[in-house]
Order: sequence, then structure tokens, then C-alpha cells
Amino acid sequence: MTESLTRHQIRIKAFQMLFALNANPDADQEQLYQQLLSSNDIDVVAVPDYLRELVEGVLADQTALDAKISQYLMSGWTLGRIAKTDLIILQIAFFELDHEQDIPRRAVVNEALELAKQFSDDRSRRFVNGVLSHELDKNN
Repeated sequence: MTESLTRHQIRIKAFQMLFALNANPDADQEQLYQQLLSSNDIDVVAVPDYLRELVEGVLADQTALDAKISQYLMSGWTLGRIAKTDLIILQIAFFELDHEQDIPRRAVVNEALELAKQFSDDRSRRFVNGVLSHELDKNN
């Protein structure tokens, strides 16, 4: 199954993985990867490199990513007030903006909005778009 995953599908898996780890930081990551990628409990499937890169990169850079996200929050808002889904989507997007030079910045934003559309609501999608638009404007 994994050899046919698109980057969009990998981002979905990365979101699901990071969301699961947020809820249970002590979970066995390899077991979580297999649960996400395999259609049964018997087959062991290869984890796509880009999936590992996203998950491990977001986890390793979480403090720096959160600091970047925080600078775009309105006065009185903290990371703790942001829905976990939105925070994880933003962490993935900021990681890609910082580390993936081969992906157009606008594509990163569009992918984040697709994740928000799938895993959150319209209000959250507007919030994610606003934060990422400010980041793009700052770096243009």
C-alpha cells in the first residue's frame, strides 16, 4: 500500500500519527505506523521516508515550530487555546515551509487547508489560512 501513497496522503498519515502521539506520547511509534499503513495486523509495511521525515521532524522541532506559530496569535491567545487539530496542521505546514525547499510555499498552504477541511471545520480552516498567509507575506 505505501508505495502508492501521494504526498497528500502522506500528510494525512503524518497528521493522524502526530494526533495519536499528542494523545498518547508514550505510544510505540512503529506500531502506530503499521496501524496507519497496513490494512491488517499481519503484514509489516515499509514506512515512506517522507512520512517519517514529517513526523520525526515535527516532533524534533516542536518548540521552534510552536514559537513561530505563537507569533501570529492574537493578543491573549496561547497555543493551549488552539484546537489540537489546528495546531498539528500548522506544525506540519511550518515544518514543510522551513525544511522542504522543493515544495512551492503556496502548495504547502493549500495542503494545510485541505487537512483543515478534512479534519476540522470552516472556522479552523480560516484560522489556519490566516496564520500561514501572514507567514508567507512575511517571507516574500
